[in-house]
Amino acid sequence: MKILLPVDGSDCALRAVDHLIAHSAWFREVPEIHLLHVHAPIPIGRVQAHVGKETLHAYYLEESQAQLVAAQQRLDAAERFHTTHIHVGLPAEIIAKISGELGCDLIIMGTHGRSGVVGLVMGSVANRVLHLANCPVLLVK
Repeated sequence: MKILLPVDGSDCALRAVDHLIAHSAWFREVPEIHLLHVHAPIPIGRVQAHVGKETLHAYYLEESQAQLVAAQQRLDAAERFHTTHIHVGLPAEIIAKISGELGCDLIIMGTHGRSGVVGLVMGSVANRVLHLANCPVLLVK
């Protein structure tokens, strides 16, 4: 079984990680865990006139790794092997796309993340994933 575990560093995302660890016995075989962080894109516009592609890429990588650390530590402590993925884009769309590309059987994610006011206006990432994903989605409060 392949499980996609999108995290954004929020407490709710970490509860989803803890939920997966606590309920690993639900699965007949050891699940293949794909830990994903999606960094929202910085509006390019005039930024690239001042910042090169390599610098922007390094920024996305550094910021994403910081959001993944706590989840990685929890999975490592529970001896749950995982593959880490970092992408840039609209979170819900990337989560749905990656779950399809990887052939995931399940997405486990938190219901509330770091989307703030954007989430209130455009709907939560979790809600969009429910509509876009082609596999079951388990939401953890």
